[in-house]
Amino acid sequence: MSIQSFVGPTYRNLIKPILFTQDAEKVHDHFSLVGNKLGSSSMTRKITSSIFSYKNESLEQNIDGILFANPIGLSAGFDYNGYMVQIMKDVGFGFNSVGTVTAKSYQGNKPPRLARLPKSKSLFVNKGFKSEGVKIVEKRLSAINLENNTIGVSVGSSNIPTINTVSKAIDDYIQTFSQLKDKNYIKYFELNISCPNASMSKGFGDSNNLKQLLTEVSALKISKPIYIKMANEVETENVDKLVQLGISKNINGFIFSNLVKDRKNPTLVKSEIAKFEGLKGNFSGKPTQANSNKLIKHVYKNFGKETIIIGCGGVFNANDAYEKIKCGASLVELITGMIFEGPQLIGEINKGLVNLLKKNGYTNISQAIGKGKKD
Repeated sequence: MSIQSFVGPTYRNLIKPILFTQDAEKVHDHFSLVGNKLGSSSMTRKITSSIFSYKNESLEQNIDGILFANPIGLSAGFDYNGYMVQIMKDVGFGFNSVGTVTAKSYQGNKPPRLARLPKSKSLFVNKGFKSEGVKIVEKRLSAINLENNTIGVSVGSSNIPTINTVSKAIDDYIQTFSQLKDKNYIKYFELNISCPNASMSKGFGDSNNLKQLLTEVSALKISKPIYIKMANEVETENVDKLVQLGISKNINGFIFSNLVKDRKNPTLVKSEIAKFEGLKGNFSGKPTQANSNKLIKHVYKNFGKETIIIGCGGVFNANDAYEKIKCGASLVELITGMIFEGPQLIGEINKGLVNLLKKNGYTNISQAIGKGKKD
């Protein structure tokens, strides 16, 4: 048996029960430092890769001029200041998104900013674009050799009191894009317009505001692909309007989706959700899954030939990832699944995807895109 086969049970049965008794944000900060240390040495990267990484040519895709070794990526919201970029490839990710990065620094919303709902398979999230600011993050990333890594950066509007109008928020987005657009180590950008914990970001779910923002972004003539991070709880009619607008402005794709706000979501266990009564914040993981898949399927059906779709939300195993791909996603991002299942999950998912491809008679993951049951 491989070392990887022992990691999952060890994490779930021994390590996770201990970690889950401790403050979630402090645990996250600790693992950021550990990830930074592991990534700083070629020896520890090689050891990490030998334990966790799984490679198979059937998982490779060239999308928007980028070679993705596999379709599983780290979503923005985990490594928001770029401390762990060097190790994520060796953990097994085909790509990883740093951020969300903002022009100005922000210490985060009022605590609690992060908590766990084990029965609901969800995380309570209220970071609100916690960021050291683009200058510090850019300096950190530029000091690292990321030539062989598929790194993207999620860009948001600074969540501070002085950024209080659409015009100011647009200027803030543009400042970050301007700082990063010519950095060779960045392969793609995510445009986060849907964080429910950031005051101005979510305002760009309005098509008029988004049009203004995309016009300014377009003027920068960014050569890297840009993918818009979309909201979860949104009517398909509004989604269509935003996707059509994005396509008209040469946006390469869309990520479905961000956190859920509805505390009556059927996957949220009442006894767990009650603990957050009166607290601002939203929820990741399992509660996002159904609507994420619904939106992916809808957009693929209507716009699949015109745009790239990235699935995000509620991925805990290979079947979850494969379902998003069959709905129409070319790539899949996760965070919560790794926290609940362990760092070996990425390799397990990729290995599982290869088995599912063989079962369905496919020789490459791209052949499975959009091949789910039709409504």
